[in-house]
Amino acid sequence: MFFGISNGAQQFGFISDTIGVHTSRTLMLAELRLLLAACPPAASFDQYQAAILDDNVLLKRTVSTRRESVRRLRELYALDPSVLLFRALRDLWPDDSEAQPLLALLCALARDPTLRGTTELILSVPAGEIVTPQMISAAAGQSFPERFNAMTLANIGRHAASTWQQSGHLQGRAKKVRSQAASQPASVAFALLLGFLGGGRGDGLFQTVWARLLDAPEHRLRSQAAVAAHRGYLEYRHAGGVTEISFHYLLRDIRQPGLD
Repeated sequence: MFFGISNGAQQFGFISDTIGVHTSRTLMLAELRLLLAACPPAASFDQYQAAILDDNVLLKRTVSTRRESVRRLRELYALDPSVLLFRALRDLWPDDSEAQPLLALLCALARDPTLRGTTELILSVPAGEIVTPQMISAAAGQSFPERFNAMTLANIGRHAASTWQQSGHLQGRAKKVRSQAASQPASVAFALLLGFLGGGRGDGLFQTVWARLLDAPEHRLRSQAAVAAHRGYLEYRHAGGVTEISFHYLLRDIRQPGLD
């Protein structure tokens, strides 16, 4: 099943087109880590591009591969501080290296509809059960009927399987099984922010697909949200059965109806 993106969320960097990076690439987590380590937090897209093309911080062998890396990383993550999703990712990235796989996955899911089309399959499989590329291909085909040919679906299956492994939702090489991703306060803050930008509020933010992707029970997510609040990433209040969550730091300078 495919989960969509609201029209209002697209102004913040979400993408709803039906073509995505996972027809030919994966999450590119290793490349993203190298790039963000090489560039200052306030870097512009031009600086990220120069780091890849001129400085070869991704250690690619050819210029054409470097150019393709720029294109694909930009599609997945924007690489532009004027795009809220990427700015928030960049704000949270240094907090904890263990949070980075889920931070990358959440951003990629917001921007790659092809990958989103495989999400419900992954979330529905119990821990320890086998997940094959063919299962993922079939899920993508059901999400986008008559959109992709058999070869492209097979590519999506392989690339998405690698992505879900990089994020921690799958483990194993020849045979992949469902595992539990490692939720951390920074990734909780990002998931709650994505839910908020999609229209969620209060207790409902712990029920969105973004929160489900954290692979943790609600009581743990709430505990980690409190830690994220202590670190200044959000404001979290839960009293009398009522939850209030806001994002003054991550949404700084944002003046949109319903987000002030």
